[in-house]
Formats: sequence, structure tokens, C-alpha cells
Amino acid sequence: MSSNYLLGLIGALITLAVLFELLRRRRLREKYALLWVVVALLTLVVAIFPATLEWAARLVGVEVPANLLFFLASMLLLLVSIQHSQDLGRLDERTRSLAEEVALLRMRVERGDLARPEPSREPFHESSHEPAAEPDE
Repeated sequence: MSSNYLLGLIGALITLAVLFELLRRRRLREKYALLWVVVALLTLVVAIFPATLEWAARLVGVEVPANLLFFLASMLLLLVSIQHSQDLGRLDERTRSLAEEVALLRMRVERGDLARPEPSREPFHESSHEPAAEPDE
């Protein structure tokens, strides 16, 4: 096994270890982890079986297998960027909507327009998930 493929093998194993650690610590959502696990496993396959990349390059008509690898990596990063842009736009819209809602509620509170909350809308204790006790009046 040449040193190039050994480097790919080490990189794939380190990537998998980091991904599993991030998932274990809940620092990475499964939604994104799946993609990176697939990429790491494909890298592992190419590192263990280098002829796979050469076969794929011949299959699509690319003369240099490394060019196919760089093209695929570029397309993957482009798709991930588009996905993150979509998520960012959705979060931006949600943040704006929540800010407007908070501003309207704040305005109603300052005016005194808000009546006593309905029983179904009472705040919950975080630990017990039961309605908060009413203060004695």
C-alpha cells in the first residue's frame, strides 16, 4: 500500500473517530453526521482498494483518478453549502418571526392588554413537567 493510500486510511479513521465522538457529545446532529460518515467510509474504501477510484475514473471517462476525486469533493462541498444556506434562510425567517412575536407580546404587556393566562398556558417547571404552582394572593 503506497503512502498516499495510507494517508487516506489514517484520515478516514480519524474522521470516523471524531464524528462518533461529536455524536456522542451531541455536538453534531445526525442529519449532518450521516453525510460525513458516508464520505469517511467511501474514503476508507478507496484507501483500502485504490483500484476502485481508478475503475470509477475509467467508468466516467476521466483520465486522472485524482481529478475525479477533486471534482466529487467540490460537488459535495457545493451541495453542503447549498444545504446550509437553505437552513440559514429558514432560521433567519424563524428568528425574525419570533422577534416580531416577542415585540407584540411586550407591547401588550406594557399596555396591560394581557389577561391572566389560561390554565392550559401555565408555565411548566423544567424538571417535573407539571404546571407551576400559583402564588398565594
